[in-house]
Amino acid sequence: MTIATPQVSAAGRHSALRDIAFFVFPGFQIQDLSGPLSAFEIASKSGIGEVYRCHVVSIEGGMVASSSGLAVDTQRIRSAPYHTVFVTGGEVSMDPFDLPRVPEQLYEALERGTSRIASVCTGAFMLAQTGLLDGRSATTHWKYTMRLQRQFPRIKVEGDRIYTRDNRIWTSAGITAGIDLTLAMIQEDLGSDVAQFVSKMMVVYHRRPGNQSQFSAIADMEPESDRIRHVLSYMREHLNETLTTELLASVACLSPRQFGRSFLAETGETPAKAVERLRVETAKARVERSAEPIEAIARHVGFIDPERMRRAFVRIYGYPPQNVRRMALQASAASASE
Repeated sequence: MTIATPQVSAAGRHSALRDIAFFVFPGFQIQDLSGPLSAFEIASKSGIGEVYRCHVVSIEGGMVASSSGLAVDTQRIRSAPYHTVFVTGGEVSMDPFDLPRVPEQLYEALERGTSRIASVCTGAFMLAQTGLLDGRSATTHWKYTMRLQRQFPRIKVEGDRIYTRDNRIWTSAGITAGIDLTLAMIQEDLGSDVAQFVSKMMVVYHRRPGNQSQFSAIADMEPESDRIRHVLSYMREHLNETLTTELLASVACLSPRQFGRSFLAETGETPAKAVERLRVETAKARVERSAEPIEAIARHVGFIDPERMRRAFVRIYGYPPQNVRRMALQASAASASE
C-alpha cells in the first residue's frame, strides 16, 4: 500500500522547528508518552522536513522507570523554553492528601515562554496544582474526573470529553486520547493533510473530535456518598421511565439544587447526561448482541424516539447504532472464521 506524501499548509511550511518536551516521572504510564511521541515523529518523517524535535525530560535526567517497569532514557529538563510541554500521567492514589508533587523545575518550564501546555490522563493533576487550570476547561481519565473536580473546584472538569483545549492549555483523557489531542495539534500546525497522513500511518481514526465522549464512564462509577450511589442504582433500574432531576433529587432526599451540585461533584456529570449515558451503554449492549429492531431498543431504554438515540450514540461512540451493530457482526464473523 502506498500513502501519498501530504501537502503542508502555507503556515506549516514556513514555521520554525518546534521543540516538544515530554515530562516523565517514576511510575509514568508508558503509552501516555509513546502515542503522542510517535505522532510527532511520524509528522517529521512524512517528507515535509523536520518540523518537530522531541525531548523526553525528567528532573535529573537519566533512566526513568514507567509503571510497567520499562525504563526510558531522559534528558534533564532545561531552562530554555520549549514550544510545547506534555505532562504524562501515571497511577494516582485515591488518598486526597497524596497528590503527585509538582517539581519546581517543571513549574518553571511551564511558565517560561511555552506556547502550548498539555497533559495526558492524570497529568492533569500536576497541571492543576500549578493553578494553570483554574477557571479553564480540562479533562482526565474518566476514573479520576470526580476526584479532579472535588479537589480542584475552580477547574471546569469536562468528564465526557476525550480532550479539551482552552487557549494554550490542552488536556486529554487516558492513553489513546493523547493521540487524538496530538493529531489536533498537528492539524493546527501543519494542516489536515499532514494530520490525516499521520493517522493513517498509526492506523487510528482521523480524527475523533475532542467533544466525543469517553467510553463507559458511568457504568463503573462508584461515588463516595450512599445517596448518589443509590441514585445511580435507581437510574439503572428505571431507564425506560421519565427520570427528571426533581424525581432523582427526591430519591436522594435532597432539594433539586443540592442534588444537582452533589451529583456533578461526585460523578463529573449532570444528572441528565448521566441518564443519557446509561441509556446509551445499555442500548449498545442490546444493539451488539441481538437482532432486535433499533426502534424497539430505543423505547426499551427510555429514549423518546430512535433519532435521539442515534444522536447520543454518535456523540458518545462516534457511530450511529446501525454502524455499531454492523461492526459487531463483522467482528463476530471474523472470530468464527479463525
